[in-house]
Amino acid sequence: MTRFSRATPDWARELVISVCAEHQVSPPLVVRWAHRDRAASSGVTRSDSGAISVVAGHDQLDQRLTLLHELAHWLLPAPRRWRRRRAAHHDARFYALAFPLYLANGLTDAEAIAREAAHYPSSLRHARALGVPGAEAAWRERRRLLAGRRGILRVLVPEHRVALARDGRWTVCSVCGQRIVGPNLVRLRRRGGRHTLLTREAAS
Repeated sequence: MTRFSRATPDWARELVISVCAEHQVSPPLVVRWAHRDRAASSGVTRSDSGAISVVAGHDQLDQRLTLLHELAHWLLPAPRRWRRRRAAHHDARFYALAFPLYLANGLTDAEAIAREAAHYPSSLRHARALGVPGAEAAWRERRRLLAGRRGILRVLVPEHRVALARDGRWTVCSVCGQRIVGPNLVRLRRRGGRHTLLTREAAS
């Protein structure tokens, strides 16, 4: 039986049980739910310990997509292979399950595409390959925006010593809020360091 944290809403409990039953997969042992004062949600699935964790923002549709995203990982655990030192969690195999799961559980084509791409822009090419309605147009629009991006860099937060902190599933610099991942995270954990947060402004 799944153990839900007290903060887990009823709809989320029902969704976990119903999705796992439909796919004939045992539900996770633990579902942890926490709230943050922000719009977007984040989550993580740990198949080895039988747990799904969601940090829920105040956008309820994004909460639903995030939970469904983690359930897709639960139903189809990430393969134990690595590409350029990164686990291939969000590949074509994953999205062949995830997008139908979104569309079968309360999200429209447009919502699924836009919200998943906001978290993982690479999902657009998978949605396009799967023939999700609207994916082709969204993919082309993103390419147009990237090709037309112009501007100048300016310093948003001056150079400072990185202070590592947790924000949901991510490690961030508590001074500037920038996410720190991969080799940079390993290096900063070992010996610390400094960085500068830049932003790009549109050219006038």
